[in-house]
Amino acid sequence: MIPARFAPILFGFILSGLMSCMVSGLSTFRALGFGAGFPAAWAGNWLLSWAIAFPVVLVVAPITRRLVGKLTAKA
Repeated sequence: MIPARFAPILFGFILSGLMSCMVSGLSTFRALGFGAGFPAAWAGNWLLSWAIAFPVVLVVAPITRRLVGKLTAKA
């Protein structure tokens, strides 16, 4: 098991992977259509997107948490 202290990093890794997969798939489909080259193009686009999305999520997540904290009522 992964130690709990790595939970935010693991969360960002999984979230960025799933989101970049969906967005790159949709973008690739809109650009190329669903043809023979689609899976390879999607995979290449996904890996590039994920390589960018993961570090961005790690930087932006704490900023987003603070912003949400300011915009919501305290319990």
